[in-house]
Amino acid sequence: MTTALVGMAASGAHAGGLDRSGQPVGIIFEDGNYAEFSFGYVSPSVSGEDVLTNPISNVADSFVQLGAGVRFQINDKVAAALLFDQPFGSDITYGGDAGTTLLGGTSAIASSTSVTALGQYQVNDRVSVHGGLRYQTIKGDITLSGLAYGPLSGYNVSMESDGALGYVVGAAYEIPEIALRVALTYNSEIDHSLPTVENILPGGSPNTEITSPESINLDFQTGVAEDTLVFGSIRYAKWSDLVISPAAFDGAVDPGTPGSSISDLDDSTAITLGVGRRFSDKFSGSVSVGYEDKSDPLVSPLAPSNGQISLALGGQYTVSDSVKISGGIRYTQLGDAMPETGTPDVARANFTGNDVVSVGIRIGYSF
Repeated sequence: MTTALVGMAASGAHAGGLDRSGQPVGIIFEDGNYAEFSFGYVSPSVSGEDVLTNPISNVADSFVQLGAGVRFQINDKVAAALLFDQPFGSDITYGGDAGTTLLGGTSAIASSTSVTALGQYQVNDRVSVHGGLRYQTIKGDITLSGLAYGPLSGYNVSMESDGALGYVVGAAYEIPEIALRVALTYNSEIDHSLPTVENILPGGSPNTEITSPESINLDFQTGVAEDTLVFGSIRYAKWSDLVISPAAFDGAVDPGTPGSSISDLDDSTAITLGVGRRFSDKFSGSVSVGYEDKSDPLVSPLAPSNGQISLALGGQYTVSDSVKISGGIRYTQLGDAMPETGTPDVARANFTGNDVVSVGIRIGYSF
């Protein structure tokens, strides 16, 4: 049973904050020289109505998720990997007339990429350490629109791409005889300075300083019977540290208190637990469930969900000694939420009964 199968069973977007990839580093635990490419398609359905009973049709656009990586076994003790992923993002757009609905025209479009150079050192046959540097780019465009924003309705901030460095560090404990592995990985926060243009408000600044969240991933697996593996993960991300405070927006919202943020996201903890089974020399399958804790039901209109429950099915087919293909499908039920604005928070809409369907495929090549 391989990390590729485990990974595809949990494929798809993570709902916490703006999480998408979960920042995996599982490729470092593959054997020998290895390369992989993954493609995912995520289709959310996120709708509701505002408190004036205006219907809000699906605000979340579908998106494609790409990932790739290559690993080299340098010697018996040392391995190195280069990974590409798209860790964070948002594709939220509210329809409706800004003059007659509370949130009509509000949008948050954000994207990111990261390239991670990772090394692994095998201390002994059971303990290894891993770590490296991550170069991350991020950009975004946010519009606040509708009656809920009062005189700020129509405000837009465009933040161009900025790249910055962070780091990754972790350790793992393994018992190969029973396929046991427990790996803990810390992903540092990364500070960005994004070139910025604001409209309708005076006193803007050429740059907006933001910090992407630090996070901790705990991944585990163990054999429980012949050809049967139990696996899981816990991911914590500190989204409360994400402050998006363009200068003109900050001055208009609360001139006496700097640091007013367009975003208002809670920390998140996501848990996955599953079982994998090898049915033949060629084919393995898995099933897993996921849970993300709920927090305050009053949420940012830019991330209109509150927790999640998911079910995923995964499979892996070994084409040859060198090539394996993994695939997965995941159904996620999003927790009900009430988008809010203002200080103190005032509910502006109700979102209930929403879900996400995610599919993914990964091709792995050993060389």
